[in-house]
Amino acid sequence: MLLAAALALRPDPDGGQSAVVVAASDLAPGVKLSSEHLRREQRWTANLPDGAEHDVSALLGSTVAGPVRRGEVLTDARVLGSRLAELSVGPNARVVPLRLADDAVLDVIRPGDVVDVLAVPGTPAGEAAGVRPLVVAASAVVVLVTAEPRAGEDRVVLVALPAGAAAALAGASLAHNVTLAIH
Repeated sequence: MLLAAALALRPDPDGGQSAVVVAASDLAPGVKLSSEHLRREQRWTANLPDGAEHDVSALLGSTVAGPVRRGEVLTDARVLGSRLAELSVGPNARVVPLRLADDAVLDVIRPGDVVDVLAVPGTPAGEAAGVRPLVVAASAVVVLVTAEPRAGEDRVVLVALPAGAAAALAGASLAHNVTLAIH
């Protein structure tokens, strides 16, 4: 009986810690995660953020959505996916890739920025003088800005929106030049 009571009162054998996945080095937005980027560490369970990942294999092949510091606990909000879109703009969210008419905008926006997406309907690039742009998506949340491109690649920005607005924006971005107005 005394043994049972002693066992019931002893501290947690793990010391209140859990193994979680952390960044093995600083990571830039857009990095595709491989085993060299990740490691498991013991951390105090009470201090873990919501959505902390415990399984390295669950993150392999995922894309980092923003800068990550060495030793940072990786969560569902740090990698691209439906969970990031949902956390950014709510349930039933989608992520839309955009190639902007002016790449310089990509140098001043960051993940988490709220933007409106503007287009000039019915006019190809270079013929927009005097035509008033339309807001094709309001209050989109930037989830990723790609790094400097390699030869032959374009830079893009990924924005999260509710499903209906995302579908309309994706279609508009195929037919018109788009740019962003930053809130």
